[in-house]
Amino acid sequence: MEIATFQQLMDDLYGIQDRERGIPATVAWLCEEMGELAQAVRKGDDAGRLHELGDVLAWLASLANQLGLSLEEAAQRYRDNPPR
Repeated sequence: MEIATFQQLMDDLYGIQDRERGIPATVAWLCEEMGELAQAVRKGDDAGRLHELGDVLAWLASLANQLGLSLEEAAQRYRDNPPR
């Protein structure tokens, strides 16, 4: 799935709820999911890690949607001028 397609899917599925929740709460949820991912990396199996990666990606897409920014454009930096 393309990044832009995924970002649109998250907006279609959760956009209204996400906007009602707001940016500060979305950042908090994203941080919580990052913690769960860290724990899965340390102690989990591949299925759990994959699940948590998906959750982080979904919350990141939610945040990008609320900020009116494109994850695809953000990722292009690594293609066009990767940090060294």
